[in-house]
Amino acid sequence: MSRIPTPATIADAPATTQPLLETVGKQLGSVPNLFRIIANSPAGLEGYLGLSGALGKGTLDVRTRQRLAIAVAERNGCDYCLSAHTYLGKHVAKLDDAELAANRDAASSDAKARAALAFATAVVRERGHVSAAEVAAVKAAGYDDGQIVEIILHVALNTLTNYVNTALATEVDFPLVATRGAH
Repeated sequence: MSRIPTPATIADAPATTQPLLETVGKQLGSVPNLFRIIANSPAGLEGYLGLSGALGKGTLDVRTRQRLAIAVAERNGCDYCLSAHTYLGKHVAKLDDAELAANRDAASSDAKARAALAFATAVVRERGHVSAAEVAAVKAAGYDDGQIVEIILHVALNTLTNYVNTALATEVDFPLVATRGAH
């Protein structure tokens, strides 16, 4: 049970968030608990959806975005996000089970993806204080300056949801994938 109310229906959410939740429902086919719990703050939901939508239009492909989300969720110990992104990684990004398992450890069978995951987990581990060598390594793997910024912003976005879900004990509404705990 979550630590604050999760609106059971769109109608139970604050009126200003209802149109946003309806849009989420149309896009995803349902409204996952993450969106409903964030809907307790109209500004929070608008901000989250705005950044998420903008990054979805970026140059990182869906496979990379899901890999990043999985690695960050594992690193931050967030069962909700690990469960959600493992599901999305498999069913939307079409990542196989071996790749999904590797992504939890910031690994990948794809060298370029592996570099993005190594950089992203360094950003998490070092709270942004990465070295020039770490930036150079992700750049050498083929990511341009804009994509490096996007990786950092995906780390921030995923850390935001990791923190919301762990702090508020959001009920997992995806097939459960338990983290190994915060690293």
